[in-house]
Amino acid sequence: MKKLGAALAAVGLMAVALTGCSAGGAGGGGGDKVITVGFAQTGSESGWRAANTQSMKEAFSSKNGFKLIFNAADNKPENQIAAVHSFINQGVDAIVIAAVVTTGWDDVLKEAKDANIPVILEDRTIDADPSLYASWIGDDFKKEGETAGSWAAKTVGSTPTNMVVLEGTTGSAPAIDRAKGFSSSIGGTSITTLDSQTGNFTRADGKTVMEGFLQKYGKKINLLFAQNDDMGLGALDAIKSAGLTPGQDIKIVTIDGTKDGLTALSNGEFNYVVECNPLLGEQVASVVKDVIDGKKVEKAYTAKDLAFDQAAAKEALPTRKY
Repeated sequence: MKKLGAALAAVGLMAVALTGCSAGGAGGGGGDKVITVGFAQTGSESGWRAANTQSMKEAFSSKNGFKLIFNAADNKPENQIAAVHSFINQGVDAIVIAAVVTTGWDDVLKEAKDANIPVILEDRTIDADPSLYASWIGDDFKKEGETAGSWAAKTVGSTPTNMVVLEGTTGSAPAIDRAKGFSSSIGGTSITTLDSQTGNFTRADGKTVMEGFLQKYGKKINLLFAQNDDMGLGALDAIKSAGLTPGQDIKIVTIDGTKDGLTALSNGEFNYVVECNPLLGEQVASVVKDVIDGKKVEKAYTAKDLAFDQAAAKEALPTRKY
């Protein structure tokens, strides 16, 4: 996780009342005034991201007192920086950012601060001066990696196991932190990493990279760690096309907990899935209102994530929201 300091580990997800705002913050926000929020989303690279976007749009709706200006950056950092500049020029009341990558944010955040526009980070963390943003709401990526790695260590770590890794977007907080967490949990085991490449959090790239792994290493591969469900789902096609059985010939652990991912788990094609909760909209909207209202907010709010084996996946699927 980005260097949010000890506060990040100490604070849990806190319920914040969705109440109306009184005067305060950039551009006011008092009474029934509509709060204009610019939301810089990463893109639409996965099922998780689609659920996250829907959650944000529902929370920042007109019936909740917001006007949302939405921008998806197509996973290009330069597009996202440009979107934030545009939000500042439009004089929005607050800016919410799900950062594509962790770096390169200081200048534009200083610009927002000079314009008295508060910035709230959603989902992903950044490597910037913490004084430049009001709060962060998201999931503990490092812990997710640790949980996935602990399962791998317990399940196959006592016997020689060759692993390949499908990484997320290079330079993104979840890719960095999930890798750190997973590695820390498999230390001292008999798991060897044959290869690790980015699949950009997409099914298409997950399939392509897995095809390359299989061409290079073939049946030597015993374990796949996909840093999100979509890459793992893409890898399934490659594994089946190679005449192998996913979940048996190659054990698969992923992170996200989407319906598609849990379906693969319930069918025995995945072996373990760690949740990353995308339904952050209500918490983010609450924090935005409190910041506009001049109320004190925590620097970090961390969502609670579950983990699923096959039985738990079957139980969760009928009521799964994403």
